Amino acid sequence: MSNTDGPKEIFDRKRRRRIRDRAYDRSEGKDFLGQIMSEEILDRLSLVKRDFKKCLIIGQAANGLRSQLNDMGIETIAADASFLAAASFGGVQCDEDRLPFADYSFDLVINVATLDSVNDLPGALALTRRILKPDGLFLASFVGAESFTTLKSVLMKAEGDRVSVHIHPQIDIRTAGDLMSRIGFALPVIDSDGLRLRYSTLDKLVSDIRDMGGTNILKDQIRSLPRNVYEQAKMNFENGAADGGKTTEHIEIIYLCGWAPHPDQPVPARRGSGQMSLKDALNKPASD
Repeated sequence: MSNTDGPKEIFDRKRRRRIRDRAYDRSEGKDFLGQIMSEEILDRLSLVKRDFKKCLIIGQAANGLRSQLNDMGIETIAADASFLAAASFGGVQCDEDRLPFADYSFDLVINVATLDSVNDLPGALALTRRILKPDGLFLASFVGAESFTTLKSVLMKAEGDRVSVHIHPQIDIRTAGDLMSRIGFALPVIDSDGLRLRYSTLDKLVSDIRDMGGTNILKDQIRSLPRNVYEQAKMNFENGAADGGKTTEHIEIIYLCGWAPHPDQPVPARRGSGQMSLKDALNKPASD
C-alpha cells in the first residue's frame, strides 16, 4: 500500500527485494563485507558485561550470526527484505521501516548492512527502539557515504556529459549520529572504519557490490549503463592501477551502538566533550 501523504520514497521497495533476492542467491549471506561487519559487531558485543536472552538479527549475514549467538545462549529471530533469505533461515520477510514485531520484544537487535537503503531511516530506527526492551542494546553497521570513490570517478569519466546515478545515495557518519540522538537512543556511539581494497578488474569490484545487494535501487527511472561506457570505465579503472596491477577502492563502514532508555542508565557526557568511549558505553553495568 502506497503512502501518498508521507514523504516521497526514494527507493523502489520491489526492486530492493528483487536485488536482495539475487544477492542471497549469489552469496547466501556470505559476502565478504557482510562478514567483516558481522565479525566486528560480535567483537563489540563481547565487550558487553551482561546476558541477553532474545535477539532480532536483520540482514543476510543472519545465518552466520545466529549460530554464534545461539552458542552464547541467545534465542534469535532473523529478518530480511529478501524472500529467499528469510525463507532460508526460517525468518521474517519485512522492510526495516515496517517491522512487524510487538513493542519490547527483544533485548538485543543487530542490523548488518541494510540501513543505507531504507526509505524511512528515522522510522526504521524508531521502530527498532520500540521493539527493544528498556535497557536493550542496538548494534548496526552499513556502508557509509565515503565509499566507492574510485568506482564513482571512473563511471563519471566514462559517461562524459550524460552522467547517471548507478550507486544509491549513502549516509554520512554525522547524519547517522544525529538520527540516533534524535530518535532517543541512550548513550549513542557512532564510529567508522575505512577499508582500502585492491582490485585487478572492475568486474570483480562490481561482483562484490552485487553480492551484498548494493546496486542501484532508486525509485526514479534508471538508465542502464551502455556496454561501450562500461568498457571505457573498465579501461579507466585499469589505468588507475598501481605498480602491482591493482586499483585501490575505499569503503567506509559505519557502526552504530545505542541503548533503549532506562532510568538506571548513567547520564552521558554533554555532546562534544568526548568523555564517553565505545568501550565504556558497551561495558556499562547491567540494570536490575
